[in-house]
Amino acid sequence: MNHLEIVATPPIQEIGPSHPHLPYRFVDRGYMVITYESDPAAIRAAVPEPLVPDASNQVSYEWIRMPNPSGFGDRTQSSVVIPCSFNGRPCDFIAQIYVDDDPPLSVGRGDDGFLRNYARPKLAILRNTLIGTLDFAGQRVATATMAYKHALYAGGWSNLEASLRKPRCRLKIIPNIDRDPAIAQLVGVELTDVTVKGSWSGPARLDLVPHVNAPVADLPVRRVVGGRHFLADLTLPAGRVLVDYLKGNDLRQAA
Repeated sequence: MNHLEIVATPPIQEIGPSHPHLPYRFVDRGYMVITYESDPAAIRAAVPEPLVPDASNQVSYEWIRMPNPSGFGDRTQSSVVIPCSFNGRPCDFIAQIYVDDDPPLSVGRGDDGFLRNYARPKLAILRNTLIGTLDFAGQRVATATMAYKHALYAGGWSNLEASLRKPRCRLKIIPNIDRDPAIAQLVGVELTDVTVKGSWSGPARLDLVPHVNAPVADLPVRRVVGGRHFLADLTLPAGRVLVDYLKGNDLRQAA
């Protein structure tokens, strides 16, 4: 391969790349989001500067069922999401991501910068209950239950679409071959072409189990606020670097 071919190759694999370049389109993307109050000190420890955690001390634990994403194939994802602000603008920091499919693992180290761990997240309906589980290394580390389509979401679809378009941030940290840091960035992306196709709310429960390699319980559940279940189409475009820590950016001035 010549220089131009190398630069144009999707990250990670030069032969048989596992995913195309951004953007990615998702159709009928199903969410269950459990919002709960957690420990403010644990939240602050999990959130990198210059992000500022929301004063509500709330965390969202979400399961996302993706039967029809472009370039990836059928998959399920489970994430720990912390509401924050960046330079005064509301955003969501994705503290942990777990997926059951290989291509998102490689794209997280390349195109979208959202590093992910391999696990066994599941989202299913059993009679009148929506159930989310996360298994890591053979151990159940998260279980959520929510009353299925208990009530129409009172917040309105337009408000939900606006919340989905909030910037979503993640740390991208990749070392050189000699273990010195090659990339240390705070990256962000804003979803586009968002259409909510259905949205419900209801009572919910969440149980998190301590695990050394899947530390979802490090943000303990103090009180469950409630659950949301919704279905949406959306596009994941290319993101941008918000802070490059290796270049010594003044975090207060990062744009």
